[in-house]
Amino acid sequence: MTKIYHNPRCSKSRQGVKILENSGKPFEIVKYLDDTLSAKALTELIALLGIEPIALVRKNEAIWKSDFKGKTLTDAEVIDAMVNNPKLIERPIVVNGNKAVIGRPPQLILDII
Repeated sequence: MTKIYHNPRCSKSRQGVKILENSGKPFEIVKYLDDTLSAKALTELIALLGIEPIALVRKNEAIWKSDFKGKTLTDAEVIDAMVNNPKLIERPIVVNGNKAVIGRPPQLILDII
């Protein structure tokens, strides 16, 4: 089943949900700010996306700028930063089977559903 990691306060994330609704296919919404991801789950998600952990970080978030910007971090430290501060995770993320995409722009979701 398709899954969307969703932040209801984010317009791009809401657009992603709308795309999935319009597809008519079943999907699951994961509100990752409420149901935080473990380091293992986040690592698996990053592997599915085929990116480096730093590519999933929202670098304009205040917490990134104040606590992490300019520091040299290992992949594990970047993942820990996102686990402890889920607002840092880029959104929306859509997973369909063994494919995943960051929905920025949201139309990229169409490529995997």
